Amino acid sequence: MVGTHGAAYRLLVFDWDGTLADSEHRIVAAAHAAIDTLRLPARNHEQVREIIGLAMSEACQRLFPDITKSQEHRFIACYREYYLRNTGVPIPLFPGAREALRGFAEQRYQLAVATGKGRRGLDRDIASHGLGTLFSTTRCADDAPSKPHPQMLVDIMEELEVASAETLMIGDTAYDMEMARNAGVAYVAVSSGVHDRQRLLEFDPLALLDSIAELPAWLSARNRN
Repeated sequence: MVGTHGAAYRLLVFDWDGTLADSEHRIVAAAHAAIDTLRLPARNHEQVREIIGLAMSEACQRLFPDITKSQEHRFIACYREYYLRNTGVPIPLFPGAREALRGFAEQRYQLAVATGKGRRGLDRDIASHGLGTLFSTTRCADDAPSKPHPQMLVDIMEELEVASAETLMIGDTAYDMEMARNAGVAYVAVSSGVHDRQRLLEFDPLALLDSIAELPAWLSARNRN
């Protein structure tokens, strides 16, 4: 579990959307539905994908810089209604995600989630896959400022009494990488989400993996070196 500065990683913090959960389609569909319902200016697929990983308030302002607070609140409420509507169909996990998490838990890593999702959506998604007992704690957009602000990571480390040198962040967006860097935490990127490999490499992650399924082998190899 060798971490930065010679310490051992004790805590693995995961982003949710695009890292553990293959939720891009539902997020984009819910955003377009909210835009259409509220008759806001149209945004294309790439513009909507770009906001994945941000808290909804920040995402709304990125999409519509001149939006009023009233419109922003309506957009967020409408988006959440559409996102949560199909409660019978869980957001799928990426292949290997469940096995990786269980393996890490068996190895006595502490696991956490830091995500731009709202609390209701995150708790529902985690519960739908029966993963709640694996995570020591979670932080979301309802708990702290949006990524790339470091507060979510700072709060997680303080709650679990783990030092930054013992913490590893795993995410799929530049927002995850920047948040980790701002918190003084090492980070690994996965290219399964919305930001391309070149954009992730600009943050010089410890590794750039194709998917979360590659993380156990990478971490095992690092521990042996």
